[in-house]
This record gives sequence, C-alpha cells and structure tokens, in this order.
Amino acid sequence: MSAYVLAIDQGTTSSRAIIFDGAFEIIAVAQKEFTQFFPQSGWVEHDCEEIWESTLFTCRQAMDKAGIGAKNIAAIGITNQRETTILWDRQTGKPIHRAIVWQDRRTADFCTILKTSGHDEMVTSKTGLLIDPYFSGTKIHWMLNHVEGAREMAKAGRLAFGTVDSFLLWRLTEGRVHATDATNAARTMLYNIHENRWDEELLDLLQVPASMLPTVHDCSADFGFTEPGLLGGAIPVCGIAGDQQAALVGQACFEPGMLKSTYGTGCFAVLNTGTEPVRSSSKLLTTVGYRLNGKTTYALEGSIFVAGAAVQWMRDAMGLIEKASATGALARSADPNQDVYLVPAFTGMGAPYWDADARGAIFGITRGTGPAELSRAALESVCYQTRDLLDAMQNDWQQEKSPILRVDGGMVASNFTMQSLADILNAPVDRPVVLETTALGAAYLAGLQKEIYPAPEQFAKTWKLDRRFIPQMSKEMRDRKYAGWKDAVQRTLTT
Repeated sequence: MSAYVLAIDQGTTSSRAIIFDGAFEIIAVAQKEFTQFFPQSGWVEHDCEEIWESTLFTCRQAMDKAGIGAKNIAAIGITNQRETTILWDRQTGKPIHRAIVWQDRRTADFCTILKTSGHDEMVTSKTGLLIDPYFSGTKIHWMLNHVEGAREMAKAGRLAFGTVDSFLLWRLTEGRVHATDATNAARTMLYNIHENRWDEELLDLLQVPASMLPTVHDCSADFGFTEPGLLGGAIPVCGIAGDQQAALVGQACFEPGMLKSTYGTGCFAVLNTGTEPVRSSSKLLTTVGYRLNGKTTYALEGSIFVAGAAVQWMRDAMGLIEKASATGALARSADPNQDVYLVPAFTGMGAPYWDADARGAIFGITRGTGPAELSRAALESVCYQTRDLLDAMQNDWQQEKSPILRVDGGMVASNFTMQSLADILNAPVDRPVVLETTALGAAYLAGLQKEIYPAPEQFAKTWKLDRRFIPQMSKEMRDRKYAGWKDAVQRTLTT
C-alpha cells in the first residue's frame, strides 16, 4: 500500500511541497520563492504561471529528494494562500490577468460604495465576512470590468474563477476538474456559509456569473487524479483547505474553544466554535473551520495582513538586516528605555480595525533609534496585533478560562518573538514539535480520505509540545507597552 502523502503548500511568497509518511513524519521538503508584483500603491499581484511552475517544480523536487515515485504516494493534499483570485479561459487554460493577491486593496472604493449602499448586513449575515477588498468577490468584479473582453467571455461561459487551490487542481487534472473546498469558498464573499452554497443574491450584487464558479466539496474528498505525465503517474487529490484552516486541522484544534495562530506573511488567529456559527460583535470573521463528511465546523478568525512581511520589508526594502533570522538577536540588544512602535499597515489594517486606507507608520523614534530598536518594534507589532485579536475573540466567545494558544508558521522558531507574545498576551503560548502544521493539515485531510490516517480524535493524540512559553513581564510594563501600541494605532487609522 502507498505509504506517503504529498502536501502542496502554495503560500504568498513561495510554493512548497512536503512529503509525509504514515506516522506524520516529514520525509522531504522542497521550496521555491516567486515574484511579488506591486503595480501601484496598495496593489499586489502574482504571475499565475509562476505559481503553477513553482508548484510543479517543488513537487518533483520533493519526490526526487525522498527517492519515491507516483506509485508510492497515496494522495495529494493542497493548501493555499486564500482569497487570491485567478480568472482563466476554460478553452486554453490560460489566465486572463495576473492573480490579484489577498493583500491587494484596489477595490477599496468599490467596497465603500457597497457599504454606503447598505449591503453590509446582508453580506455579513450570509458569509460571516465584512465587505472588504481582502476577499475574492470584489477582485473578480474588478477583473471582469477592467480586463478587455472579460465580461463577454464570462457571459459566454468561457471564464473560470478559482482561488489558488482551484487553479492548481485544474492544472493538475489538465482541466478535467473545476472544484474547491468549503473553506476556500467561504472566503470569496459569494458563499452562504449557513446553507453551504453559492448565493444568487451575492452573485447578483457583485455581477459574477454562476457559470464561472467551481464545485464545492468537503475538505476531505475525491478531487480527481493528476495527469500522469506531470508527476510520473496518476495520483489522487484527496484534500483541500485554505492555509489557515489547514493549520487549524494540523494543530488538531478539533474541540470548540481550541485556538491556533499562524505567523507567516500575515498572522491569522482561528478559534474553533463548533457546529454553530458565532456572530462577531468585534469585527472578527465568522467562517468555515473545516467540513468533514458533510458536517461543517465553524470558527472565529482574526486576520492580520502584515506579520513576517514586516521583517521582509526591513530586509528587502530598508536593507536594515541581511536575513530575517537576524531580527531576534537584534531585538534582544535593543535599548529597553526606547518605546518604538511600528504599525505595519502597508496594505491597510485588518481585524479588528478594518481600515483599508491606513498605511504604515513608526512612532517613538529618537536619535538613538537604530536597527535593533526597529527589529524589536517589528517583532512586537505582531504580538500587539495578536492581543488585539484575542481580546476581540474573548469578547465574542465568552469562556471562564482563556484558551492556550497553539502557534505555528515561520516566525515561531524565534524564541524572542514567542516569549514576547506570551508576555503581551499574559497567556501561555504552545509551540509544537512539528512547525509545518499547515502542510500537515493538508496531508492529514488527504490521508483521512484514503483511510491511511486515523479519525480526528486519534490524530489529536499525535500532537506533541516542543515548548510552552510562560508570561514573565510585569503587569505594569505590559499595560504601559500595550497602551502605547493602542495610541500608535489610533494615530494611524483613517476612520
């Protein structure tokens, strides 16, 4: 019997392929970065062909590293940057425009029109989302209205829409399958999360023809087989979930009240709320956590647009550090008497503020401020934003006991950042042994469908703690530092 599962982890800045064995151990990893395009202020795009080529390259490279062929792989699971929007020609398979990335804010004016026209309540009640450029729906609307001939192609049934998972599935199956899963569909602003279907009223509002949309399946499902020539044989694709939901699964947060936060390009905290959706009064998102065997588990989510991207900005745009890993050591050496705050609103502010027009700012700079202080400010900004989210979650999901936070993503390898997080939150932070929880979640969903991985309750028992970070900061210092952050944010917001 095939013993391995291939996880495709298509992220915002790179594509990765990770091969897991039957005991959830990582056998091989391959990664390839791709180009970020910034055509205008607040606009972010990706080359769809570069996404596809980097995905195919890393899959082949991981298989080569592992020394295995298609016959050894039981299933493929896909996890992806969510909301990023691709439209392609069904006849040629070619995209009609670069992918518009989830961070992109070009539809802010259109979102304002929708809100001032009184559509907020209808959209939120059906989708659990807020009207914001973050989501796919207004990006589709923009492409249909700005790409020459797009609207006519859509009316003729020639255009297909997909988030990145759907586009990759189309390419892997050479156009035989146009599908997605419930977690990705729930991020489009076109999907009714209560009735689990595309919503006609939302499609009419955003002028999106239903013929463009993929079929929606459970997260564990039979999504078709890869074209044999791509990976050396036909491999079944059996799992799909958006990256944050895949991390929720990979962290084994299957019980209501369990909470995970992923620190990558952005930061995303997701709280399992069980089988009943919880309406947020704190500008959090009500979303699909996962859907298995036709049963939907819901979640509250807070989205921070810039986390690790702030460190990338310091490295690539400012030239203050040579590599991202240098920030921890620099931050430790920072002058403790300087309170420098970086509000990384490079593409607006996400939850709980939702200010699309806000832009980044730095406060508290003195003549003595240097790379060390800015490094600390960049890392602490992630901690402050996480507290914003968790405070909002506790307001919406009122429990006597605060949940322990399970963390994952590239930034959690930094002990400085994780200790700062525990200090600012005044709560324990648990870092697992396996940090690749997003890819693990995708692999698990695929392996579950093929019955080579156990049921969720058994999988949860395999989760292992690497280190628990306990708060060490005094209440006086925590309150002072967080008050400074709140003041800096208020000075940055435009609304």
